[in-house]
Amino acid sequence: MYEKFKIRITFMDHVNILTKMIIGVLLFFFVIFVHRFDIMLYMAALMFLFMLLFSGTRMKVVLLLFSIIALFSVTSSLFMIFYGEGMHTLFRWGIIHITTESLFRGLHLSLRTITVSSLGLCIAFTTQIVMVFYSLMQHLKVKPKFAYAFMAAIRMVPLMIESFFQLRNSLRMRYQMIDPGQYRGVKRIKHLLIPLMSQNIRKAHRLAVAMEKKGFKDGPRTYYYHVPFSWYDLLFVIVIVVLTSSAFMLADALPVTGLEDVR
Repeated sequence: MYEKFKIRITFMDHVNILTKMIIGVLLFFFVIFVHRFDIMLYMAALMFLFMLLFSGTRMKVVLLLFSIIALFSVTSSLFMIFYGEGMHTLFRWGIIHITTESLFRGLHLSLRTITVSSLGLCIAFTTQIVMVFYSLMQHLKVKPKFAYAFMAAIRMVPLMIESFFQLRNSLRMRYQMIDPGQYRGVKRIKHLLIPLMSQNIRKAHRLAVAMEKKGFKDGPRTYYYHVPFSWYDLLFVIVIVVLTSSAFMLADALPVTGLEDVR
């Protein structure tokens, strides 16, 4: 799944996942304290460009996922826009009262979400899930039995999805030969849910036994993959600092709205 949509390798693919996670968390808390609308506008635009340039993923996939996130971000801000407070009324109809202040507050909230989500999508597109757990084990000393257990659970998800489609296709053939009353409503759910649960419980049990026999437990061990810190991590930090500083400078040099505080 990871390699299916990749078209090129960027420097973000070489950045340690811990560095990405720390920068992502810091950016989240940073934008909370940014109340100037123009700064958030430029930060959202710059992070969006950063995601397009360095995600290394097919453009249609990036834009599709970004569109979904943007839609949810705008939707979540509608409550603040429709029912906010303010002095300059733009639209009023019943309990809906849109003011200039509430409109910019809602848009400001959406820009915060888009900024953090753009970086989050870029991190997701440039990180292999296996490397996440290897990095946690090697640098944060997470116990191997927990890390490998989560890794195995994530690997089971595609198998569960494949089993679902196989079972659904099999039931379609079976339903052609039996009375429709035998597979309507709750019965159809039972025909899917019970076999899926039993199949995946057996798969999980076999996987647990295999992992136990191969020594996936606590104690010192070697790793096939090594996830070190490198100069790519420093480059990533510098790029994020430059983008953030550029947003402040652009807001001063080329203000769009001139709003200093949208709280």
